[in-house]
Amino acid sequence: MSMHALVLLVVALGCLSAAYVWGRSAVRLDRASKRILGDVGETGSGLEAARLVRSAFRKSLHTTILYGILAAGIAVSSVSEQYVFDLPLAVLLVPVFVSLRSARSFFAEAPLAEALATAERRAGEILKQEQSAPLAWAARLAPTDLPAVEGFELGRVYEPGTGAMAGDFFDFYQTSPTRLAAVIGDVAGHGIEPSITAFQVKYLLRVFLRRYRDPAQAVEELNEVLSSTATGRPEELVSLCAVVFDQAANTLRFASAGHPAAWLWHDGEVRALRATGPLLTLDPKGTYTSREVPLEPGDLLLMYTDGLAEARDGEHLFGEERIGSILRRDPGQDVTALCKNLLEAARDFASEPLSDDVAILAIRRT
Repeated sequence: MSMHALVLLVVALGCLSAAYVWGRSAVRLDRASKRILGDVGETGSGLEAARLVRSAFRKSLHTTILYGILAAGIAVSSVSEQYVFDLPLAVLLVPVFVSLRSARSFFAEAPLAEALATAERRAGEILKQEQSAPLAWAARLAPTDLPAVEGFELGRVYEPGTGAMAGDFFDFYQTSPTRLAAVIGDVAGHGIEPSITAFQVKYLLRVFLRRYRDPAQAVEELNEVLSSTATGRPEELVSLCAVVFDQAANTLRFASAGHPAAWLWHDGEVRALRATGPLLTLDPKGTYTSREVPLEPGDLLLMYTDGLAEARDGEHLFGEERIGSILRRDPGQDVTALCKNLLEAARDFASEPLSDDVAILAIRRT
């Protein structure tokens, strides 16, 4: 065999290998396009991707045929010196014709791919916003940077549930040079509307607690405002507990709108601070009372939302009394450690992951 024929045979084998590679690619693209078309819903979602894959399949099939013809033609030419056996190469006019005819679809692949990339990028941005929105709301409703106040130690924990947006909130701030307010609350439901309601409640209550010395008056005013625009939807029902610390009088005054019992460690005992009125918006003319207790150095107030008390093990709830017992066992522990220990105790108790938001606030008078 001459060197010329040997070179042609090697080239033919190379073309045959390339035809095999492109053929395998065409088969996979064909299967992929059929799968994508099978998943296209009534909205047509995924149709553009299917078209792009189908176009890539046609291009791979075309290239496979091209390399196959080249392999056959060059192989025949390598074993014969007669020009008549070079005629198989003339069949290359077929894929050339196909190339010209399919040029428009081939040219459309680039803008289609860019459009798909843009759509994916926008979808990614939307997904990122959807993921960051609950965190942004949580940072407003249950912030980690509550102010440090001389004479008080503050611990807090916030654990988001499985809902899309937070409905729990807490707050701690000065209402006058000698008074501080601590608030914790929970809006029924999950999603953007309860989260907006929680935001409104939190900041309206700031205004009313600065206006009224008595937290019951502030809560009653808040109930009237919320009830005036309420439509009876579940996400408008709100429970909260508002506490005012009077540093000059060394007292604690609280009002609770249907909220789970807060617990106060005072004078060697743990006592429950239970609701003093109905849930907000449940009764537009609802009345609320406040109660006052002495406050001494070392006293500790523990507030939380129902996501903690309602941690469930089958039919059994974690419950308010168990929370009070945990405080009673070690009231002198660090306030942040207390909040974390309560959350871990609820997780250990529950037979399933906690599904509701959990907010815990612990405040010790030093």
